[in-house]
Amino acid sequence: ISNSSTTYTNPLPASRVVARATLERHFAETRHTIEHYCLDYWAAFTQLNILALHRELTHLIRYRAHAQTFLARLKATGRRAVLVTNAHRDGLSIKDELTGLTRRLDHSFSSHDFRAPKESLDFWTLLDEALPFDPSRTLLIDDNAAVLAAAERYGVAQLLTVTQPDSSRPPRTELAHAAFNGFDEIMPP
Repeated sequence: ISNSSTTYTNPLPASRVVARATLERHFAETRHTIEHYCLDYWAAFTQLNILALHRELTHLIRYRAHAQTFLARLKATGRRAVLVTNAHRDGLSIKDELTGLTRRLDHSFSSHDFRAPKESLDFWTLLDEALPFDPSRTLLIDDNAAVLAAAERYGVAQLLTVTQPDSSRPPRTELAHAAFNGFDEIMPP
């Protein structure tokens, strides 16, 4: 795969089965680290243009049902709406081009801004320094149990997860935190 300035050759084994096993093993090894979420890291590891591959998946990017109304009502209450994500800034930019999400928010932060994943207490400390917040009055919605656990350790009092983060998979059960599936279920008045 090539882009205008760089040509990459893929160092992964030729066998799809071996290549998949190699990637899955490395995904597991990097889980809950900043590298796991870093497009630059995976481009270097695979020698593929990951950003170009990311752009090929834009047909999957869309708002969850009632999310736009939820954000509008949240803002109407005077509350601050902030995106905190493990997504790489380049990947977030692609999503933002299609959705305009960050224009609906007061702020957005990527874990890459702090070089610490949301699963670490360092992330929450650095976020609080960049944009002071009261954890006892903060609601965090996330589909990652490790992120919710880290936020809880930091003192974030209100935690919600999503039962079905991927609409192509069945809803999750036996979750450690309160859960919802549609933003209409938690809509501000």
